[in-house]
Amino acid sequence: MSTYTTEIDNVANLCQQQGEAWSAINPESVARMKLQNQFKTGLDIARYTAGIMRRDMENYDNDSSKYTQSLGCWHGFIGQQKMISIKKHFENTDRRYLYLSGWMVAALRSDFGPLPDQSMHEKTSVSGLIEELYTFLRQADARELGGFFRELDAARKSGDEVEAARVQAKIDGHVTHVVPIIADIDAGFGNAEATYLLAKQMIEAGACCIQLENQVSDEKQCGHQDGKVTVPHSDFLAKINAVRYAFLELGVDDGVIVARTDSLGAGLTKQIAVTNEPGDLGDQYNAFLDVEEVDAADIQNGDVILNRDGKLVRPKRLASNLFQFKQGTGEARCILDCITSLQNGADLLWIETEKPHVAQIGGMVNEIRKVIPNAKLVYNNSPSFNWTLNFRQQVFDAMVEAGQDVSAYNRDNLMSVDYDNTELATQADEKIRTFQADAAREAGIFHHLITLPTYHTAALSTDNLAKEYFGDKGMLGYVEGVQRKEIRQGIACVKHQNMAGSDMGDDHKEYFAGDAALKAAGEDNTMNQFG
Repeated sequence: MSTYTTEIDNVANLCQQQGEAWSAINPESVARMKLQNQFKTGLDIARYTAGIMRRDMENYDNDSSKYTQSLGCWHGFIGQQKMISIKKHFENTDRRYLYLSGWMVAALRSDFGPLPDQSMHEKTSVSGLIEELYTFLRQADARELGGFFRELDAARKSGDEVEAARVQAKIDGHVTHVVPIIADIDAGFGNAEATYLLAKQMIEAGACCIQLENQVSDEKQCGHQDGKVTVPHSDFLAKINAVRYAFLELGVDDGVIVARTDSLGAGLTKQIAVTNEPGDLGDQYNAFLDVEEVDAADIQNGDVILNRDGKLVRPKRLASNLFQFKQGTGEARCILDCITSLQNGADLLWIETEKPHVAQIGGMVNEIRKVIPNAKLVYNNSPSFNWTLNFRQQVFDAMVEAGQDVSAYNRDNLMSVDYDNTELATQADEKIRTFQADAAREAGIFHHLITLPTYHTAALSTDNLAKEYFGDKGMLGYVEGVQRKEIRQGIACVKHQNMAGSDMGDDHKEYFAGDAALKAAGEDNTMNQFG
């Protein structure tokens, strides 16, 4: 028997046991409601999606073309529409996730209003957004299945058994919109206990994957800004442990931890690491400090002095009381961070870079894989990068190295529209197009995400609509630029009442009150204009 008919039979047996008191309950209506709400709690979602991520990680280990992708979403509706679109165009959701960006929570979801990405927003707004995203994805399931149920009723009413069987197969083979979310916990919003408490809330809301960075929590900066300050490894590993304890306590045994290092762009540390013997982890961290050798007579009041190979050295300390790392040590620090994190409980890595360059990323991953052969990255295909300029410059530099004539190009002005139809620009665009596949193959990137895409698309589409609607085009600006495209591209929310749950409400009214139900989807509903 199919899932659908089995569920009907199960409910029918239950109703029969209750006798006359439950005679008004229609078992098929109950079965429909249960199928429309298959995930009862956030923990159900976290366990389900953790399994998806683990299988995807294993598949990537066997075939690097099986990398995964996501887009950052700052509202439940945005995440819902993204997954509806993916299902429409690709028929499934395989290897396609959601990303929850701390930057967008700070900029768009704080009670304080727009904030910079410095962990100043309410930390509970992170778990709140996770819950909201899954509420909208579950609603997308219920809406789609509701449409199938109405198709089934119509086929039965017309006596078309073939069509009824076809629709029931669609119900039984329904693909959920619920997918993994990689959720940004920033630097943990405090000490390890604070990290543990927030991680629990995030997991209970549905997160199967938590991304944690090695910056100082109260000095946290966006990974693409200056002034980043890292912590010694022992501090970061305590927070990784805190997240793992949260997963295990809540029964999400295969939850995924992404350890992010900002060391490539972070030249400062707030603390000198504790070290007990030469060569231990604290000593390796301290070895990157920018120091100067001093004599005992040169020591000044308040100086911090280290013994390095029998010599006295003084770390360079700034007016901010932060200590400075040696220039050019970022990649080596990243590699050590990554190896240490994977050896101490992390599952995936995130290296925040200053540009999208496959060779740079791959060089670091190759060093990490000498110690951890199956090391894998989550990588930010960041809107903070000028992708056009970066890749045009990469092609320009390759042309110079190959001895080709580049006299027609100005390397510092390659963003210019004047170069759009040149061979250089064509090659650069092709490299951008294949960047994710190339980096998955050559740089160990398991998951590609764009942190802030829907922030930018909302701004761009609103600018276009405002320009046309408030300009000479008037109402045609909306009709031509939005509604006509929605209809012709089959965008589901052109029928916005349906998207908001009107039809599902009608279904429930009919279940509860039968013929007495006052339904909204009658012939006078203007949504009927959209077919």
